[in-house]
Amino acid sequence: MNKSPEEIRNIIIETMLPNVPFDGWTRQSAEQAATEAGLSTDMIHAVFPDGVRDIVAHFSRWADEKMLAALQDEDIDSLKIRERIHKAVLTRLKLLEPHKEAVRLALSYWTSPLRGMGGARIVWHTADTIWNWAGDTSTDYNHYTKRSLLSGVIATTTLAWLKDDSEGMADTSDFLWRRIENVLHVGKIFGKFKKA
Repeated sequence: MNKSPEEIRNIIIETMLPNVPFDGWTRQSAEQAATEAGLSTDMIHAVFPDGVRDIVAHFSRWADEKMLAALQDEDIDSLKIRERIHKAVLTRLKLLEPHKEAVRLALSYWTSPLRGMGGARIVWHTADTIWNWAGDTSTDYNHYTKRSLLSGVIATTTLAWLKDDSEGMADTSDFLWRRIENVLHVGKIFGKFKKA
């Protein structure tokens, strides 16, 4: 199989996902997925050298890649910044809708005190990916402020989404709009404070 490491990681994640709700994010589950995909179990260590930590982290990056692919034909110039952010976050959650339990277990994994910083980096990566797609080119303090604020939006919206059973994720969409409006207001306050 002539596949790049990234392609192999994606294959393993996609093969694992149906079983994660039952088996969890474990090395054994990854090895089973590798076997099902026709890969050597030795490949797990090659592409995920830190084991389960790397596997769960790649699940989030995989979701980021799927989100960008789904957004590639979006007429971004017709959208305001807040609409772009809403579109991206909601698109990502819709793509993850079939894998809610896998997301729940991933969040549980990262909430361990010893893994908290790793979880924060994962959310930051998603926030950075969304802001880059939205056209943000800031390099000063705004760059970090925007991503920090959006990280909070993503985290709280994901928790709301996990409890959402409304038609078409309407409750999540409304919650996300409120969080974005709140964050934009806070961002303006930060901006005025910085200028002062």
